[in-house]
Amino acid sequence: MPQVDVLQEMFVAAPPRRVADRLADPAVPAALWPDLTVTVTERRGDEGRRYAVDGAWRGTAELWLEPCADGVLVHAYLRVDRAAGVPSAAACGREWRRRDAAMRRALWPYKDELEADRSPGDPVAPRPRAHAE
Repeated sequence: MPQVDVLQEMFVAAPPRRVADRLADPAVPAALWPDLTVTVTERRGDEGRRYAVDGAWRGTAELWLEPCADGVLVHAYLRVDRAAGVPSAAACGREWRRRDAAMRRALWPYKDELEADRSPGDPVAPRPRAHAE
């Protein structure tokens, strides 16, 4: 079991392909985990990516994209252990809280960008209008 195991989830009302393309940008893991070295280990297309994590904390990370209703649930995982030494339970708790808040803050701008052309309550893809006869 990792010393720090963080899961951040966010619904994005946008087409799955668009979300996958945007979150495939290398700037995304850099924004989510700025102080860590993150290397892609698996490209999963519309389902996201998996990463190896190195630095002061080592382990794995993942962006799993799950189609849901008229959008995508973005699941961001970080599972790491301290690279040197064994931290106390209190230190792990502080690290979890710090990373959880940072990941949430880092995801919001992508959600805002991907949903920018959609008014609240509107469907992701406009529905075809019925032709009057």
